[in-house]
Order: sequence, then C-alpha cells, then structure tokens
Amino acid sequence: MKEVVVLIVGAGPAGLAMAACLRQRSVPYLVVEREDCSASLWRCRAYDRVKLHLAKEFCALPHMPYPDGTPTYVPKMEFVKYLDTYAERFGVEPRYCISVESAAYDKGARRWVVTARDTAASIEVMFTAKFLVVATGENAMGVLPEVPGIESFPGETLHSSTYKSGSIYAGKRVLVVGCGNSGMEIAYDLANHGADTSIVVRSPVHIMTKGLIRLGMTLVQHVPVTIVDFLIVTIANFTFGDLSRYGIVRPNTGPLLLKAKTGRSPIVDVGTAGLIKRGVIKVFREISNIIGNKLEFEGEKECYFDVIVFATGYKTTVNLWLKDENCMMNNDGLPKKGYPNHWKGENGLYCAGFARRGLAGISMDAKNIADDIVSTIESA
Repeated sequence: MKEVVVLIVGAGPAGLAMAACLRQRSVPYLVVEREDCSASLWRCRAYDRVKLHLAKEFCALPHMPYPDGTPTYVPKMEFVKYLDTYAERFGVEPRYCISVESAAYDKGARRWVVTARDTAASIEVMFTAKFLVVATGENAMGVLPEVPGIESFPGETLHSSTYKSGSIYAGKRVLVVGCGNSGMEIAYDLANHGADTSIVVRSPVHIMTKGLIRLGMTLVQHVPVTIVDFLIVTIANFTFGDLSRYGIVRPNTGPLLLKAKTGRSPIVDVGTAGLIKRGVIKVFREISNIIGNKLEFEGEKECYFDVIVFATGYKTTVNLWLKDENCMMNNDGLPKKGYPNHWKGENGLYCAGFARRGLAGISMDAKNIADDIVSTIESA
C-alpha cells in the first residue's frame, strides 16, 4: 500500500494541469492513469484532421502559454506536443497502466482508500490519500445508442473515437449519426475523401465560424451574454443564410448561454454547412429502423448505406469505481453542483475537468482545487 498526500486519477489535460498546480504549491501528489500514455483521448482516439475548436488564448493550461508561432487553432499533434512539453516542464510523471477499481473514504483513518489493478504487471495495488482528485474527464467512454434493427446491418459500424480518416471510405455510402463538432467535421472529411456522405441531425444546433466564437468569447468578458449571443447569431445568419430548409434549425437560446447552461457547444463550421447547402452532404432526421443495408428515417425517408459512424458523444466512468456516500456525482457521472462550485466534494474529494467548459474550465478547476488543498493543509 502506497501512502500519498494527493492522488490524481487520470493523466489527460485535467490531470496534468492539476499536477502542475500542486507542484507550483509544493504539494506532494501521484498521478495514476489506466492507459499506457498521457492524454490518450487526443493521442489515440482523435481523428487525424481535428484541431482545437477554440483559439489558443482560451486553451492554455495553467502556468504555460503556447510557444510563439503556434497556430491560432492548434492541430491535434501540436496540442499533444504541448501537453508532453507541459508534463516535462513541471516534472509530471504519471504511473501508467493503473486502472482504478474502487475508491472509498475511510472515516476512521480519515483517508481515501483506493484499490487498483496494474494491468502491465497483472497485480492489485492499493493507495491511501488525504485528498482524491477525479480527473478522468467527461469523455472516458464512447456512447453507442440503441437503434432498432442495428444487429441486421451487414456493413461497418464504428464510434467516432475510432475514426481516423475518410480516405478508406472513398466511394462508400456513409452515414454519420450525430451533429456535434465531431460529427460535422467527420462528415466533411468523408465527403472530401469521396464518400457518399449523409448526416443525422436530430436536434437544433448553432452553426458558427471560428472567428465568431472567438469574438463572442472575447466580448462576453465585458458585455452581457445575451447581447453577445444576439450579435454573433445575427452575423452567423447573414454568413450561412437560412439553413432550416436543409434540415438545420437554430435553438431558441443563444450559443454562449446554451453552452453555459447545458454544456452543449455550438458547431464550429469547417466547411460542412457549405457542402450541405450544395447537396454534397445529405441531412436526415432520426433513424427509426434498420433492415439490412436499408435505413428508415423519420419523415418516411429511406436510404442504403455501407458504413455508419456514430458521433454520439461520450460518458464518464466515475460511477463505476467511486464509492462516495455523499454523492458528489449524479447518475451520469457528472457533478451535482452547478458551475462554479462543481469541483469540490466532501472529505477531500475533488473533480477537475467536469464543468463542460473545455480547457479554460480545466485550468480554473486545477487552480481552485490546488488553492483549496493548500488552505486545508495550512489550517490543519
């Protein structure tokens, strides 16, 4: 059994930021990670063409801005390089292949007891910690929806987390299910590689340019969010025209306010809207049934496909191992408390990176948690 002051579970951006903030405050910690590398979502499960959807000034981790010359919208591998440099600068050395199976608070010892498995050595390991930081993130496991008749589909089905490039799908009929940023960008990538591409758009979405999102996030620091939303939606409507005729409807709530209230991000257009308007990418409503290669959709439409890509999001895995009688997390594995008080639980329990506010939210969480841990130690 290894005793530590702070145990950080997860070596993604949240875990690295948390470790750096503790290092800056001279607080001992240990980071454990179930994969064999840090930032596995970015390193192993992100498609090739992905970039950070927000400008770099909103995406730096604490205590280290991006180096001069970094593109405004950071590509995948440059972001991975930034994270590697970040870990090296702050001396963060996670213990890899440690899969946490249980974490419970021992009231008598006043410490968290964590049971895990070292998957490389095939042995059980245990830790005790005064403070436990959950940094496994909102995107730990891909979500695959239940679709009637999916078992009859003879073609390939995959989650967006395993999609890399549209180059292998040239000439195939591909349906992307999900109209978030990943779904829209994967559809664009498929179409550009010669796939006969369609996308399922099940709910209203805001489509914005990168510049509009950057403008909105800058203005909202000084101007009420409703005014900023009105401005950027007006410009977006002028830029894209009426997309409702193509099956894309805007929500009644503005994009920044909707993000703050629900965590739903606006779509940062990479060219998908133009391909939809030209008919290169076809839009369907929700799937009602699958019969072999034939998919039936709401609105009595049907079409045949060779491949289905489910860009249907992720879920957390916290509730599989965290035994917290005070229930910091809800049934979906997200904090019960709303922003900005979501990050703190009871008995030295914290979560970093669960505010649905991207890398800026991660940085804020890490700083707040480090300050609180230091305050608790100093007042003991």
